[in-house]
Amino acid sequence: MLADSAHIQEKDAEFLARRGKERVDPLYSLRHSTRTIELMTGVPYRREFDVVPGVRATFIDAGHILGSASVILDCTEGESTRRLVFSGDIGRSGLPIIRDPEAPDGADVVVMESTYGNRTHESVEGARARLAAVIRETAARGGRVLIPAFAVGRTQELVYDLHVLARSGAIPAIPIYIDSPLAIDTTSVFEMHPDVFDHGEDLVQKVHDLFRFDLVRYTRDVEESKALATKHGPMVIIAASGMVESGRILHHLAQGASDPRNTVLIVGFQAEHTLGRRIVERRPFLRIFGDEVPLRAEVVVINGYSAHADRAELGSWIDRVREHSPQLRQVWLVHGEPPAQDELATTLSAKGLMVGCPSPRERHQF
Repeated sequence: MLADSAHIQEKDAEFLARRGKERVDPLYSLRHSTRTIELMTGVPYRREFDVVPGVRATFIDAGHILGSASVILDCTEGESTRRLVFSGDIGRSGLPIIRDPEAPDGADVVVMESTYGNRTHESVEGARARLAAVIRETAARGGRVLIPAFAVGRTQELVYDLHVLARSGAIPAIPIYIDSPLAIDTTSVFEMHPDVFDHGEDLVQKVHDLFRFDLVRYTRDVEESKALATKHGPMVIIAASGMVESGRILHHLAQGASDPRNTVLIVGFQAEHTLGRRIVERRPFLRIFGDEVPLRAEVVVINGYSAHADRAELGSWIDRVREHSPQLRQVWLVHGEPPAQDELATTLSAKGLMVGCPSPRERHQF
């Protein structure tokens, strides 16, 4: 992921330079990402380790994506030890593949995400049913379902659900293309770690190859990807990037957004000022590769595939933390747009917590 991000940044910088725009240097390069990976050491969940003298860390499963973690920091100064918990991205209970999020105990202070602090997701089962309906309806009119998806987590969830739907006959037998080298590599990593799957899930219990079935095809090579434009008939194409800012999904949208038979299916959060957000807003034209492409395809948004906890799930997580942390009083909200932070702050304050939303460079001592 670091290498992929570095590559995108370098290409963006080259693009701006060619257009005579203001120079913007990449935050880091491929060389930096390689050197960074060499410095990394994997640490299992629930194993304490020293960060610096006086600070011990423990990772617990955040239930967000494969390997995601909440971080427990036990900070000792003199005879006093206090526990700071950083939630990381909190996952949802009941998602396929990934286990439900754990809640830490003994927290004195919590730094907590607030991405969906003002929204409620539809159910996981509802999302799967809507996915099936979109595919059936689009296939019936001879179109393509174009799905921008994050390469890590979201693509694998979609493939899992499509596998479930295909086994039950809930979708027609049309080809499903995973057109993202990073997503293909990530899927291989998932396949290497079945030990962290949620073994309470029905398909996990019944099937050895979760991400391999008759309809799915993985297109790694550029020529394979280009060849999709020449194919006829209904199909599903899942490609990165999830917010439609880069990657092969741009090529598919450049060719398919103007076709009213097609559907652009949005299954993830779209930040402000991204092309994905403009699709959600149903802008009449999309600027892709410098061209204005009319948006005539149907646009469908399914929020049930978010890997982030919604406001009720965030509230439930902090409630579970408090059950085992009677001393907890202070919560700081991060990683959320202001409306989401403000609403979640109000909700948590009503629970008797002191809640703050720190500004950039704001400092606090705990």
